[in-house]
Amino acid sequence: MPAPAPTLAPAAQWDRSLDALVLIVEDEAEITDIIAAYLEREGLRTLRAIDGPAALDLHRSARPDLVLLDVQLPGLDGWSVLSQLRQRGDTPVIMLTALDQDLDKLTALRMGADDYVVKPFNPAEVAARVRAVLRRTLRGTRPDAAPVLRVGPLVIDLATHAVHVEGDGYSHELLLTLTEFKLLHCMALAPTRIFSRSELMHECLPESEALERTVDSHVSKLRRKLDDVGMGHVPASVRGVGYRLMADR
Repeated sequence: MPAPAPTLAPAAQWDRSLDALVLIVEDEAEITDIIAAYLEREGLRTLRAIDGPAALDLHRSARPDLVLLDVQLPGLDGWSVLSQLRQRGDTPVIMLTALDQDLDKLTALRMGADDYVVKPFNPAEVAARVRAVLRRTLRGTRPDAAPVLRVGPLVIDLATHAVHVEGDGYSHELLLTLTEFKLLHCMALAPTRIFSRSELMHECLPESEALERTVDSHVSKLRRKLDDVGMGHVPASVRGVGYRLMADR
């Protein structure tokens, strides 16, 4: 039998990040082409700006869901653009830069950037970070959305962070840490999808400096807690790739 699809409250099913609009602000066309290709493969829409003034104009007219912003731009540098974007509102911004000093990273975060990627970068990682930021900022924003997610015997309450495993005549509550809850919730939204360690780290530990193996530790602890209430081998490991909540079989 196939793994159970999530029978979700509308909030969990409605994910604006699936077709979000990303404004790429980068003056090197080759880099823009690569990033755009990876984002569009993820189902995202893209716009392009080659300098600071054009970025601000497109942000005002197109109202993108996220801005990928290079620091070294003609016309108006990325710091100045970020400052003006923050004066306008809270559009998520991920900085792209060749500057890898800690001070530059701290400057970006203090000015209101949501993430920071140093060149040269892996475009797949950039796409994963974009999706992670979009999920955090866009998911579940409808006011009428109910906060309960159900996947098989799992019942995940998004408002109280309570998790229960239910069956005929029984209900067991799982006592999870915040990180374990985030990992479970992330995978439960697409229970048969394989999530890479990098994606889970950026989704569930966005402010952490932890290594990817830290994800393994959190998943292992989550798996033991699920096993204690009769859900063995959940989440499932996919060798060399990452994890998924349930196998599609």
